[in-house]
Parts: sequence; C-alpha cells; structure tokens
Amino acid sequence: MIEFKDPEWLFALVLVPFLIYRYVRRQRQKQGSIRFPDLGLIGRIPPSVVLRLRHGLIALRCLALVLLIIALARPRSGREGREILTRGIDIVLALDVSGSMAYKDLDRQRKTRLQVSKEVVSQFVRGRVNDRLGLVVFAGESYTQCPLTLDYGIFLSFLKEVRLADDSWDGTAIGTGIVTAVNRLRRSEASSRVVILLTDGVNNRGEVDPVTAARAAQAVGIRIYTIGAGSSGVIVTGQGLLQQRVRVEIDEETLKEVAEITGGRYFRATSEKKLEEIYRAIGEMEKTEIKTRDYVDYSELFTLFLWPGLVLLGVELMLANTRFRRIP
Repeated sequence: MIEFKDPEWLFALVLVPFLIYRYVRRQRQKQGSIRFPDLGLIGRIPPSVVLRLRHGLIALRCLALVLLIIALARPRSGREGREILTRGIDIVLALDVSGSMAYKDLDRQRKTRLQVSKEVVSQFVRGRVNDRLGLVVFAGESYTQCPLTLDYGIFLSFLKEVRLADDSWDGTAIGTGIVTAVNRLRRSEASSRVVILLTDGVNNRGEVDPVTAARAAQAVGIRIYTIGAGSSGVIVTGQGLLQQRVRVEIDEETLKEVAEITGGRYFRATSEKKLEEIYRAIGEMEKTEIKTRDYVDYSELFTLFLWPGLVLLGVELMLANTRFRRIP
C-alpha cells in the first residue's frame, strides 16, 4: 500500500505544463536577422548535435520538478497489521475411532462414520478464529492425536492421519476419552474450556466411567458437548453375501448426563447434514468476541524521488551554464 503524507503538494504538478507552454512560446517569439546575399549554402549545413539536444534542458527541468514535487508530497509505503487483543477458547475434540465407526449409515453407504466425522470437524476448524484446538482419539484406549495449538494447518494434518482402531485396542472407552481431553485442558488459562466428544456406541472399556469423568471435568470448570453419531434402529452393513443387519446402540442417557453435569448439551446426529448442523450450533454457542487493533507500519519513500530530482536539477543548471549556455 502506497500513499502520500502531504498530497496537497501534488497540485503543484500543474506548473509542469505551464513551464512547457512558456518555453515553447518563447522559442516561437525569438527573431533574428542576418544579411546574406544567398541563404542556400546555410540551408545545406546539417544541425549540430548540440543544436539537436538544446531542448533536452527543458525536459530535465520538468522531470526534476516532477520528482521534487512528489518528494514534497511524502510518498510512503505501509504494511497493514492487526493485533488481536482477545484470548480465544481452548477446545479439545474427542473422536471415537472404534470399529463401529466404519459403518456407512450417515452418508447413504458412501462414506464411513469416521470419514464423515473428519470432514465435518475439518469444516468446524476452518471456522474458528484465535481458538486453540486439540484432538483426542479413543477406542478401547485413548491418546492425544494433537495437543492444543493455534496452527490449524498442523491440526488438520493430524486429523487427516486418524484411522480406525485395530483389534488390539478396539472398543469404546468414553470415560477414558473424557479424562484424556480434560487433562489437556486442566492447566489451560483460557476464559472458556470445552470438550466436544463424538461417539457412536456404549462405554464398554476403560477404568473410568463417563459420569465420573464428567464430574472431574465439572470440578475444574470444563464444559462437555456430547454427540451421538449413527442412524436410528437397525442398519445394513457390508455388500452382497457379506451383508448383515446391525442394531445401532448409543448410550444416549449417559451422554446426556455427561453434558448436563458439565453445563453442556447432548446432540444426536443421524446424517451428515445433521452432524454439520450440530457442529455449527456448537460453534455459535462457543464463540469468542474478537477485539482487535489495526495499525499500519509505514516506510518513507520520499528520498527515492528527492535525490534523483536534485541530481537532474543540478545537471540542468550545469549544462545551461556550460555547453548549452546562450550568448546574449
């Protein structure tokens, strides 16, 4: 961004066409007479280089004047910046990666529950500003996939690497997942600390039950939003002869209790569209009012015009009083 500190000086540029007009008029008004019996010989004399370049003085003067006027107007370049004065929210997203997240009932048998969840979480992340985000995954066990960070690109790269749990640690340890998420937020100094937990099953693994984990979260002031992901009733999985009917089992009562204990809410997602609406609603409820201070860091540019203008003016004066000097 380039602007002028004193733009009123630019009005002085109207002097340039006036200077050119005055020079042309004076050249036309010049008259002289020399008596010769025959002017034919003079007409055949070619003009010298000095004669051809005599109008260069006015060009140097005009160019010098333009540069000096621009320098007086104080051109400067500015780099805009923004200082964020408000601290955001710390949010840990706890994601179920148990084997049942391979079912394809949220997107008409096209994408698994885990694929749909990862895409919706990605959209949620891109809508955050100035919030630290962390990622916890859980099945029969839980671990931190991504610690709290403001680098959303790093977060999304960790999210992309999330895979379904293999048989060695499959299961649904909701309580353990909550404990891991709470531990990530326990020492946070953010004004609001939130866990968004998504699961599609019933707690069947781990040493801590979800309600006990929720009370621990309440004790340190952490709010938990719970999401039950999966369509209602019985779903068909597999293809061809490998198809089987599976009943969707989500412990909604426990998930509701966990949310109520901590001051959060429970949501049920039976489709991809519904899941998008849920994360959007949570995003609206957990929104930070961002206070910013805009500033511009300027760099002065007038010297880029001042020194060339002075040099051209000096050259013009020197030539006018030496090589192109007029004899009265």
